[in-house]
Amino acid sequence: MKAYAMLGLNKAGWIEKERPECGPLDAIVTPVALAPCTSDIHTVYEGAIGDRHNLILGHEGVGEIVEVGSLVKAFKPGDVVIMPAITPDWGSLEAQSGYAVHSGGMLGGWKFSNIKDGVFAEFIHINEADANLALLPEGMEPETGCMLSDMMPTGFHASEMAGVKFGDDVCVIGIGPVGLMAVGGAALRGAANLYAVGTRPNCIKVAREFGATDIISYKEGPIHEQILEKTGGKGVDRVLIAGGNVDTFDTAVRMLKPGGSIGNVNYLGSGDYIKIPREAWGVGMGHKTIHAGLMPGGRLRMEKLSAMVVNGRLDPSKLITHRFEGFEHIEEAVALMKDKPADLIKPVVRVK
Repeated sequence: MKAYAMLGLNKAGWIEKERPECGPLDAIVTPVALAPCTSDIHTVYEGAIGDRHNLILGHEGVGEIVEVGSLVKAFKPGDVVIMPAITPDWGSLEAQSGYAVHSGGMLGGWKFSNIKDGVFAEFIHINEADANLALLPEGMEPETGCMLSDMMPTGFHASEMAGVKFGDDVCVIGIGPVGLMAVGGAALRGAANLYAVGTRPNCIKVAREFGATDIISYKEGPIHEQILEKTGGKGVDRVLIAGGNVDTFDTAVRMLKPGGSIGNVNYLGSGDYIKIPREAWGVGMGHKTIHAGLMPGGRLRMEKLSAMVVNGRLDPSKLITHRFEGFEHIEEAVALMKDKPADLIKPVVRVK
């Protein structure tokens, strides 16, 4: 089969690989729509998870089932399904302890383009199909379904970890596609003043549509100083980090109220340590809590998020700015995520 892969550090290209085999609990899927992610760029061009050779990239997509294992009950060939970016081993001890995303070890639920071949291939292997796939709702475009595989659940998870409550003041750092979903998730959970940090006009437009009340530009001075000024020196109840780097935690802690929480879903592709300002952290006793986690995957989460979209709670298709027709355009779409032109939020490739 044909696939687009990481060839080595700073190298990506087309390869031929054997079609994956289907185990009794598994499914083989052929792609209908695919979307590249900034994580693919971190993986290839920053070496964030180490050197990989001929590892197929991609972890966001919608596909059509072509084969199911003998023990699969909920799906059949011909079903069009959302493929979550995170596909845990649901029978693992980690899953039983409540952290399925780390099944088999740290980040072990993140299999695609990490510890196994990803979705930028003519055939895709799905482990534990009954638990890790969800039917694409009738009437939903496959391109929209791609946004449910990673962007929407990851952005929403920031609010979950930070514990956003009705009436909270919230700051979202970074309003790329994940950050925009974080804005939407915080608004749905009842955020009052909702500050979105970013500068690109198309992202600002969507952030306001998703519920942002104020836009903060990092070009106009330190973010935390702007937030403290807007809040009369009090800071915000929650900070959701969806962009930046290892130094962003310093800023987040400085703008956070005592008793507040940070939810980080930003993939830190480089750097060795994060920085926590000692005094702003209450010299270690300020009850300022940092949560950082990989978004939950699995069928139930996909079905719940799909229901929200179907019922008009949020429209993740607003993230899509570039559309391509044809599997061969994967390479072009990945290049867009690497170069990040000013008008980009998210590209999607319709395969069939």
